Amino acid sequence: MYRILFTVPGLNLSIHSFSVVVLLAVAAALYLTAWRAKREGLDPGVVSELAVWLLTGGIIGARVFYIIQHPESIQRFSDLFMVWQGGLVYYGCLIGGLIGSVLYWVRHPFPFVAMADAVAPALAIGCAIGRVGCLLNGCCYGDPCHLPWAIQFPAESFPWYRQVEQGLIAPFDSWTLPLHPTQLYAVLDGLFILGLLTTFYPRRRRDGEVMALLMVTYPITRFVIEGLRGDEGVFLLGMTMSQGISVVVFVAGLGAWGLLLRQPHARLADRVTTLPARPHAASLEVRADTAPVS
Repeated sequence: MYRILFTVPGLNLSIHSFSVVVLLAVAAALYLTAWRAKREGLDPGVVSELAVWLLTGGIIGARVFYIIQHPESIQRFSDLFMVWQGGLVYYGCLIGGLIGSVLYWVRHPFPFVAMADAVAPALAIGCAIGRVGCLLNGCCYGDPCHLPWAIQFPAESFPWYRQVEQGLIAPFDSWTLPLHPTQLYAVLDGLFILGLLTTFYPRRRRDGEVMALLMVTYPITRFVIEGLRGDEGVFLLGMTMSQGISVVVFVAGLGAWGLLLRQPHARLADRVTTLPARPHAASLEVRADTAPVS
């Protein structure tokens, strides 16, 4: 755990590791989306404009979901905006980002489903990198365990305070009990899903299948990891809020697959074709700019 990277001399300004890692995660996600969009015949310029709406909605959604789960964390009005110290929920980010994306699409139509496929791997890499910030921040920690790879957090960390409140450790203890490294589980999960989506991408037959694959795989792994966390309480039917959302997303993913399988094979990338070269003439590219928005 390393919450404060450094303090700016003379300004008494602390740079939090969580905020730095989140910025790195956002940069990596944007770069991957723009790269993928260009390869698939999408307008990379749309990515930069869409990013503003997606990120704004994502941050708002992530913070709102955290406040719903942890209303005790808000002691004064300014606490609502202290996202650089943590306090973001990944599912809230996804839902808020989706709302922001739809609002942008309504104002400036673009191939929404094809763009969703380009965004899907970026969500996985964003999750993988972002969870490193959770580890450095000491949030999203796991339940006590005795596995060889269990980790401990120092005094005055989030899990330390929780274990003192629960009577699991004494106030003078310097370390927490060994815990599941759920943050690292989530990092590995994000990398696994990134590899899966990247491998599947060129094999998809219809636009939307990559995002649909994300929607049925990530909820499963997230549900399992969530069951090992020690910072989340029961929200409904014996599940945490994130587990409940995982069930909804998984069902929605199955529904998306059902709709996609009824459609003919069609990808936006296939509408960009290279005509055979004529004698003494360069090959021409025909781009379906007039194709209807998906």
